[in-house]
Amino acid sequence: MTPTPPVTLLVIAKEPRAGRVKTRLTPPFTPEEAAGLAEASLADTLDVVARTPARRRVLVLDGAPGPWMPAGIEVVPQCAGGLDERLAAAFGGCDGPALLIGMDTPQVTPDLLTVDFTDCDACFGPAEDGGFWALGLAEPDPELLRGVPMSTPDTGAAQRRRLAHLRVRELPLLRDVDTAEDAAAVAGAAPDGRFAARLARLTAARR
Repeated sequence: MTPTPPVTLLVIAKEPRAGRVKTRLTPPFTPEEAAGLAEASLADTLDVVARTPARRRVLVLDGAPGPWMPAGIEVVPQCAGGLDERLAAAFGGCDGPALLIGMDTPQVTPDLLTVDFTDCDACFGPAEDGGFWALGLAEPDPELLRGVPMSTPDTGAAQRRRLAHLRVRELPLLRDVDTAEDAAAVAGAAPDGRFAARLARLTAARR
């Protein structure tokens, strides 16, 4: 069976500025430290995206790119509106198969992001907090996301129901970084990344 062409990889993210990202890490971390962890998470994620075969690699960004931005990735601004509208617009900018992830799972790998839609219409990656870390669509349809309640314990289930009429490939369950406990668990899953190194430095400084 011939595999489908490489997909467009989308990363939706906020510029890692103190007070605007990872606010649930404060406390125990300061807003500046939380932003530093967010930057490391985003840098790890984009590095993996840059190393994954893709038709296009796109960062859908709220804010401005910084030194954490690798070469070879397009930057497009997020639209206005709720997260469902912003995710819908990200898919709306694609003209072929696309896989969208966030900046909260720095433990992703190229293998996880190399998806094939030969025998499915969608890919869905659930998150431990009840959301989802990845959504892939062979034929991007923004209406599959509009109106889905975001940032709730039922977000993943609600989004999964939107895909009920499609052939869906389930991706592995991953843990998002929201709390300090999450950060420690994710760093343990990807001990060689920037995120784990940044967390180790912050933890050592508190001893």
